[in-house]
Amino acid sequence: MENQTGSKVETITYIRKPKRKTRTLYYFDYNLLIILLIILAFGLIMLYSVSSYMGSLMWNDPAYYVKRQAAFSFFGLIMMMVCANLDYRKLKKYYRVLYWFAAILCFAVLIVGKSLNGSARWIKIGPISFQPSEIAKIAIIIYLAAAIADNYQYLANEKNIFKLFLRAVPILFFVAITNLSTAIIIAGIAYLMIFVASRKNKIFVWIMGLGLAAGVLLIAFGGYRSERIDIWRNPESHEKGLQTLQGLYAIGSGGLFGKGLGNSMQKAIVPEASNDMIFSIICEELGIIGAIGLIILYILLLWRCIFIAQHASDMFGSYIAIGVCSHIALQVILNIAVVTNTIPTTGITLPFVSYGGSALVITMIEMGIVLSVSHKIPVDSL
Repeated sequence: MENQTGSKVETITYIRKPKRKTRTLYYFDYNLLIILLIILAFGLIMLYSVSSYMGSLMWNDPAYYVKRQAAFSFFGLIMMMVCANLDYRKLKKYYRVLYWFAAILCFAVLIVGKSLNGSARWIKIGPISFQPSEIAKIAIIIYLAAAIADNYQYLANEKNIFKLFLRAVPILFFVAITNLSTAIIIAGIAYLMIFVASRKNKIFVWIMGLGLAAGVLLIAFGGYRSERIDIWRNPESHEKGLQTLQGLYAIGSGGLFGKGLGNSMQKAIVPEASNDMIFSIICEELGIIGAIGLIILYILLLWRCIFIAQHASDMFGSYIAIGVCSHIALQVILNIAVVTNTIPTTGITLPFVSYGGSALVITMIEMGIVLSVSHKIPVDSL
């Protein structure tokens, strides 16, 4: 190229390099995972200590129960990690299907359910048996999380809040007929999730009143339920008050530091020592210090769930974390309340610690979904 004077001028062409797309980094709550693994390990140790006597007596194997629980724990961990690596948002497409599937299973218990300790709560398919009421817990969490996310703007109206509660009634009704304690937990989960989502408070007083009235009716028309009220008020006057009294003896004899791991005397006497009443044996062997340590672990677990709920990338994930947090908190509080005779005896297990397969696996799946929620949180947003 030449200018007006005839001299050549060099032209320089600037080529812009395309901007590299920055890869979004996502969070994963390893704190929640570590706390959960510690509670699981603690549960297996305590279960061996509590169940070794009964295992030797009934199965000639002191590790019989802990082996089964370890197998359920391993399967639960696999299911948890599978759920943690899936996209939880896909569940939103199937929340109605999951809800009605759980409701149908709970209804099926009334027809083909297998009895255990006088209550038909199990469905058996070949060698596999499970409680549909445990599936109902995770179903109600996913269902309400999706319903709240889709209708959040309408929850400023009290009528819409009440309508959302009514959606939980079918599954609650079927569960309550055979398993009132689980129905109370499901109702509590629904109550807390909708309460957190709502901006109205007065209606929740009326809803609580209706729930208490329904509970009174179920107790009045269920002979064994009214009997449990009498046992709770005067456990020393009833033959069936043995469980409550022996559990209290175990707690009292543990003192501050306990008798030492494996040195419990009450584990051979307390009914359901490895299930509902395992907390009393923890108090006897590890004392108040050990019991407080376990409660602190649960508090840390709930704190991580709340953290994930606060930072979730969408409302659906946030309310899943709130629902799971509500479930764990209610079950821990009610189990400890039963063991200390603060409320009437009912079949509520201690999460991740009590012996039981279906309850453990379902709760592990719940934790896997919460970990999936955490895995969709951008690191930049923290």
